[in-house]
Amino acid sequence: MALLLKKEICRKTGKKFTYYHKKFTGMKMSSLFILGFTLCLASSAINAQKVTGCGFKVPPRSLITPKFQSVYEARDILKSMLDNIQWKENFSIREQYGIRNAYATIINNVRWIIYDNDFLEDIDAYTSTKWASISVLAHEMGHHYYNHVVSSSGSTPPKELEADAFSGYVMAKLGANLQQSIAAMQAIASDRASVSHPAKKDRLGAITNGWNSANTGTATNPPNPSAPPPTVPQSPTPPSNPNPTNPGEPNSGGDPSWIGLTVQSNKTEIVLLSDDGKNFQQAEIKPGEPFVFKFEVYNYGWLRLPYYNGYRTFKLLHGKDYSILWNRRTSNWTVTEVPE
Repeated sequence: MALLLKKEICRKTGKKFTYYHKKFTGMKMSSLFILGFTLCLASSAINAQKVTGCGFKVPPRSLITPKFQSVYEARDILKSMLDNIQWKENFSIREQYGIRNAYATIINNVRWIIYDNDFLEDIDAYTSTKWASISVLAHEMGHHYYNHVVSSSGSTPPKELEADAFSGYVMAKLGANLQQSIAAMQAIASDRASVSHPAKKDRLGAITNGWNSANTGTATNPPNPSAPPPTVPQSPTPPSNPNPTNPGEPNSGGDPSWIGLTVQSNKTEIVLLSDDGKNFQQAEIKPGEPFVFKFEVYNYGWLRLPYYNGYRTFKLLHGKDYSILWNRRTSNWTVTEVPE
């Protein structure tokens, strides 16, 4: 028996790998092939493509030097969109590194468009056009324009098609041709429909319809939604102390379909929230003040809290209130549903 150093090249990835193995007289090389094949499969699994909450396939990481200048350029692009459609902004914008996504949402009664700069850069590199990332931002703006995020139903195919048509309309107003307008959706949309998102062909059709409506000269506003939004949407003003149990409040704090989170603490605590259970973002919960919010994708989402062995994840349902409590016996955070 001898201990030998071996070097092989993975047939699928082309990468070299080194390993030791024990050599026995008469040993067949099939075992070495199995080892190499297993490593190839493992490498392929690592590179498996993910899908965002808006039904986009996450493009591969770009090796090109970034050209998208963070939140400041994104804000300028969104302002240009607003000016072209003569619509008053009713949302804020925030860059969230590492989420590999862009989405519209409401957090603590404030509307947001949240995006990952690297995600937008990679879409541009993947499609070879800067218009790709612009169309993604236009799609998310469409969700706010049509008030999709204030609904308790989460993402649905009709909502996504409305936002797609809005994107096509805005892209035409900005001067993009049809191919530039559909570049992102053509490259990264899911081919098949799901309960929350339409198939790629339907989404491309919606963008095309929106683009055509802007270029015919007859449409002065984006395509009409199934439930028309206010003519001039007003920016929401979060109350200093929202009360999620008061149904008379004219804001989301009184909407029983939303989620109210409170924390048993004498200081502001940072928690992690996620629409899909994979990409988490930070949220601050102040002592004595309910954190009222809702998830965008489904009628539920996930809360992640520090635990003795790392983190513990809790599933939260729309229409429920929860309290985060400190358990002095286990010295860990726990979550309990507040009874109605």
